[in-house]
Amino acid sequence: MGIALVTGGTSGIGATFARQLAARGDDIVLVARNKDRLEEMAHELRGMGREVEVLPADLANRKDVDKVVARLSATDKPVDILVNNAGFGMHSRMSDEDQTDQDYAMEVMVRSVRVLAAAAARSMRLRGHGRIINVSSTAGFITMSSGYSSIKAWVTNFSEGLSNELHGSGVTVTALCPGWVHTEFHSRAGISKGGIPSWMWLDADPLVKSALKDADRGKVISIPSVRYRVLIWFARHLPRSAVRSISRAISSGRSSTVTE
Repeated sequence: MGIALVTGGTSGIGATFARQLAARGDDIVLVARNKDRLEEMAHELRGMGREVEVLPADLANRKDVDKVVARLSATDKPVDILVNNAGFGMHSRMSDEDQTDQDYAMEVMVRSVRVLAAAAARSMRLRGHGRIINVSSTAGFITMSSGYSSIKAWVTNFSEGLSNELHGSGVTVTALCPGWVHTEFHSRAGISKGGIPSWMWLDADPLVKSALKDADRGKVISIPSVRYRVLIWFARHLPRSAVRSISRAISSGRSSTVTE
């Protein structure tokens, strides 16, 4: 059908995007830091009959980001779908003296999202079609102390703004806002799952299926499952003081709380 570029495409939600896009007929460009995992995932997708390119890149490294921009800008085998998925959990607090974690997060989950989405938008707009999916989070609707929710709030707002800019061009932008999802995301971040109620967990396969359907329909904000849509409705309509209080209660006793 086309070519999809997926960042962070070797695990979690990104890997699920890669598999589902391949299953529906798209060839894949995989972007991730770990070369071995890239090759493992590429081998799996090639077994589904798809062409797969691997593009090793650390999205905190601006030269590596430029390599991905070059691929998104290529007129030969142009990219039809961009999935901006790369991300990670955060342990540090915004007021910590050591800002290394915060700086790294801003490079990967803010700057690279902006730069890659802008590059895709320019190329897709010239061709008159394309899909940009930015993986955000329901955490962006609350106010946690790690900086993660602030970053994801930006991703959602940025996606809405870019969608307005591209309105009528044939290019759509969708911010996917999942809640807690059964992937390796939390274990890799060293975050305990024990305090999260079972009903709040989502499975990656239906989540991504829903996101792709929303993107194909041009939906700007995709919140999977009725239960999360209800929760976020309240988060949007409650007084902000109440949202802050609830956020403090959620994060009480935890070093950080993230979703995905």
